[in-house]
Amino acid sequence: MVRVISRSPAQTQALGRWLGERLQPGDFVALVGDLGTGKTALSTGILAGLGVSRSGGSPTFTLLWEYEGRIPVFHWDVYRLEDAAELEDLGFEEYFFSDHGVNLVEWADRVRPLWPDEVLEISLSYGSGEQERVLELTGTARYRPLLEELAHAGFGL
Repeated sequence: MVRVISRSPAQTQALGRWLGERLQPGDFVALVGDLGTGKTALSTGILAGLGVSRSGGSPTFTLLWEYEGRIPVFHWDVYRLEDAAELEDLGFEEYFFSDHGVNLVEWADRVRPLWPDEVLEISLSYGSGEQERVLELTGTARYRPLLEELAHAGFGL
């Protein structure tokens, strides 16, 4: 696990950009955290790092936004789902288990039973300062090199 302290939304976005620049087709990024902990700021940075210039915020009202960056990005916001079964009815498998692009899932803990085997989980929580956020990144074997690189990158560690 790598723990990062972000002291501003700009720092959270910078971390996201760093991650996005390194993501590959087939990656699955699960964002977990309460309202206001920085999931949207982190997502904005990840999308920028993937070469996506976007307008708007989270895809809350549309569930899924698809973007073309350097690789396709499937940006999910499952906040409004009551449980994982609702996503099962929508054919999520063609995205979650695809090597075609990157899945970026906000509120991912709501659909945890549906996650693929290889996942980069980023848990966001409030820090001690008003804008401070704590990001804890854990990942399966696929993400060990990325996490090792991050541990040495100097992001608010």
